[in-house]
Amino acid sequence: MAIIEVSNPIAGGAGVVVQSQSVGSPAASAAAAVHAAVADNGAPQTVTTGITQPDVPRNITATAGGTAADVKAIQVTLNGIDIDDQAISEVLPAFTVNTAGIVTGSKAFKTIASIEIPAHDGTGATTAIGTGAKLGIAARLGRNTVLAAYLNGVKEGTEPTVGFDGTNISGNTATLNSTLNGSAVVLDFYNS
Repeated sequence: MAIIEVSNPIAGGAGVVVQSQSVGSPAASAAAAVHAAVADNGAPQTVTTGITQPDVPRNITATAGGTAADVKAIQVTLNGIDIDDQAISEVLPAFTVNTAGIVTGSKAFKTIASIEIPAHDGTGATTAIGTGAKLGIAARLGRNTVLAAYLNGVKEGTEPTVGFDGTNISGNTATLNSTLNGSAVVLDFYNS
């Protein structure tokens, strides 16, 4: 990921640094991109093998499947590394009881080290781990300062949805209006 900085003075002599971040070429979100469905075995499971790392720093999803009547309102915990190579973890929202469906995380993970899956109500339930559409921003933003997003060299007509966190870099994300498709993504933003 490359970041280009351009400093421009503004009124009063203060400077604004405009950054252009090449995010990479993220694939479309996929329900089992990180780990294939894990069958419930009646006990909590910690998964550390068979993990496929996200293609770029991005948010993670969990999908409950299999026998819907066996799905419990469990919360999957993810442990990994953020865009700054710092350890992070996230407890995903709970699944809806007796319903196959997806829950979406908000933090951008560079890598996943382990996945903690509590037991469901029955062994017919499965849990798959995938990737979401929120892409990691390589800065701690105190507010939304994203100026533009580009997909395959074309500026998005609609501004991206931005998550910002001045303390934790993993909370700084951008969701493009267009569907990710493996094309290059660039974000322009400023830090003041």
